[in-house]
Amino acid sequence: MDPQEITLKTYLNSLPEEKKEVISKLRRVILSHLPEGFAEVINEGALEYVVPLSKYPQGYHVEKGTPLPFLSVVVQKNHVALYHMGIYMDPQVDSWFREAYGKQVPTKLDMGKSCIRLKNPAHIPYDLLGELLEKISMEAYVKAYETHIHS
Repeated sequence: MDPQEITLKTYLNSLPEEKKEVISKLRRVILSHLPEGFAEVINEGALEYVVPLSKYPQGYHVEKGTPLPFLSVVVQKNHVALYHMGIYMDPQVDSWFREAYGKQVPTKLDMGKSCIRLKNPAHIPYDLLGELLEKISMEAYVKAYETHIHS
């Protein structure tokens, strides 16, 4: 068995019971909508989707030698946080998401610059999150990242 699979299985089994279904469903949505090129990793107790060093050897400027982060799913005490770095760097995608969320979800959007806080499992817009993931290719994300760090 692949060591990544063992880590993933261990991670999923370690989740609080009330979060397992949400994380499993989020992961399925992410994997079915994530653009080609990104890789899934487990890092510091979170699911992460990154630009692998094999595709972008420069990696993350903050921590040399690590892949460029794109999306993280973090289980918090009272919510699940979805950190989407692409939405942070692309004002058009950010605007589209905020508008679409308001039209599709009955609860108010709880969002920071890149953090979407999903507090009520009954109101998680899985389809909308899948659509969000399809908005930014790996190549477009790397280009936006390079523009962002050099501005």
